[in-house]
Amino acid sequence: MDRKKGWLTSGAFAALCGTTKETLRHYKDIGLLLPAHQGDNGYFYYDVEQFYDLYAISIFRQTGTSLEEVRRCLRGQDTAETLELLREQRTRLDAERKKLEHMDFVLSSALHDLEFGLGPDMVPRTGRFEREHLLALPVEELEGLMAPAGSEDEMLIAVLERCRALCGRYRIQTDFRLGAIHPPNEQGKPGAISHLYTRIKEKADFPYYKEKPAGNYLYLCCRGRWDISAGYAALDRCILEQELETTGDFYACDLAGFILNSVEKNAASMISVRLFDGTAGNKYQLQGKTGKIKGSMVK
Repeated sequence: MDRKKGWLTSGAFAALCGTTKETLRHYKDIGLLLPAHQGDNGYFYYDVEQFYDLYAISIFRQTGTSLEEVRRCLRGQDTAETLELLREQRTRLDAERKKLEHMDFVLSSALHDLEFGLGPDMVPRTGRFEREHLLALPVEELEGLMAPAGSEDEMLIAVLERCRALCGRYRIQTDFRLGAIHPPNEQGKPGAISHLYTRIKEKADFPYYKEKPAGNYLYLCCRGRWDISAGYAALDRCILEQELETTGDFYACDLAGFILNSVEKNAASMISVRLFDGTAGNKYQLQGKTGKIKGSMVK
């Protein structure tokens, strides 16, 4: 490191601070950070203590502070003004972090769902599912928001408007992936839809929260079609033929999401229901790593 009387050349100072000579020159030209010394040779030099000035500038700039605000803060050296600026930037940073967390949630969900949707079409399988947090809207409430005999598009509009309003009110993050909940009927088959839902990032304390519990699920993917009624029939046949015992609601959800679902050949949905894991020890067998069911239930 070049030194003269404990001074640092612009190159040495830039290397110490992890920046460039061009940046230092720009800050010098606009009067934001001036070199502390000028040698007899006409060159400018920085004190090592100015490292902290440049570090502060860097932090402020990364949080969106204007150069004029940074200049005022560094020149004034006023504690109250500096505290106010730091609080403002902390608030701005918190908001940016929440935006990034939401983006990560949406992109991670889309990646997972699209990869999941590449599985075999209409083939019942079993797998361990982690719990999911849902914003679940009762169908009766949604129907009350629509005109009588409303179309599917009107229902979708009602769902999206209601979800967006609730997410804003309760500060909830969602990926707007839509799904439906079917309570079982007397025969154990999926009954009429009770709720339409969208997945949310985490558990929330509000009236519309529902949890899809973790557990071993029977599921199948329906690909290349918007009408998934054949998927329900295939799942029902599997339950009867394999003598499977299920528990809880049936869930149907979109896997292609906002990226591919506008074209029917790219559509992908999943229907799932949790398998009963009682103390009696009901077990099911899996064929290899695919999770495809074989044989009959072992009781």
